[in-house]
Amino acid sequence: MGKPKYQSTRDYIAAKKKGDTETTSRIVREVSERFATRKTDGTEAAELYEATMTTRLGEGG
Repeated sequence: MGKPKYQSTRDYIAAKKKGDTETTSRIVREVSERFATRKTDGTEAAELYEATMTTRLGEGG
């Protein structure tokens, strides 16, 4: 994954690397809500999904 376009994804990656599951869950909820209400297209959700699959919990940070 290259440099994330969305701040939400950058924040998610930082939180997940620190092991902060409260923040990662909040970010996922917020992005999901924006997508469900069409306040964002699918690119933000897709980028966040990729981050969920490639970032390990507590891997540093």
